[in-house]
Amino acid sequence: MAELARGALDKMAARLDAPVQYALRLGEAQVPVNPLIGQPLRLEYLGAIHCSHCGRRTAKSFGQGYCYPCFRKLPQCDSCIVSPEKCHHALGTCRDPAWGERFCMTEHVVYLANSSGVKVGITRASQVPTRWLDQGARQALPILRVATRQQSGLVEDLLRSQVADRTNWRALLKGEAAPVDLPAVREQLFDSCREGLEALQARFGLQAIQPLNDAEPVEIRYPVESYPGKIVSLDLDKTPVVEGILRGIKGQYLIFDVGVINIRKYTAYQLAVSA
Repeated sequence: MAELARGALDKMAARLDAPVQYALRLGEAQVPVNPLIGQPLRLEYLGAIHCSHCGRRTAKSFGQGYCYPCFRKLPQCDSCIVSPEKCHHALGTCRDPAWGERFCMTEHVVYLANSSGVKVGITRASQVPTRWLDQGARQALPILRVATRQQSGLVEDLLRSQVADRTNWRALLKGEAAPVDLPAVREQLFDSCREGLEALQARFGLQAIQPLNDAEPVEIRYPVESYPGKIVSLDLDKTPVVEGILRGIKGQYLIFDVGVINIRKYTAYQLAVSA
């Protein structure tokens, strides 16, 4: 095998195409992965993790790539990132108000995705369609445009009383999800949650929460040669070398003939990749 690159691992770059085009990112290097499908691929953990923010060496990665001090102080690691309806920026207690202005006080999209079944999610408008590709969605449909992250979280909190907000990663990697009529699901949600949506619009203004009634679903195809019959999760912390025939890529997972690995889980790990 020839070494292709080594360095600090980041989540795979993904570009919407037919199929989605992927690249492994290690430091400054980018390694296109689609051409490697059907070939032997080797990932070797080199035994070091360096915080993706401050560069400090850390024995364990927190919040996907941070040392513990950064995890405790950075705004992107605060609990309101996972639960945006709990945003406390207005209270003056944001870990970094300027960061909050740039990333949270900006336009967000509430969407439906079909990855392992229909789910509702939110993302910054600038992250469409990247967020859908990272989740391995087969179909995606933006349904509302919302002024801030907190407001999008409040909308998501309302809608998840009717539809899931999580992806079953094992089902995701067993095959393609059955197609769903996402516009029909959107209309059902708008109808069943009408009072709640109107209350949020009354609270924040009609311009803050706008339905996207004319949006069309996006169909997404992934470069997968074959899906595993049994899901075996590969762990670089337990087995520093992962090696096998690459069978496909979906979401942030590499699918080998010997198991699957979530690349995003190992953000900031020092890795060598060979093929």
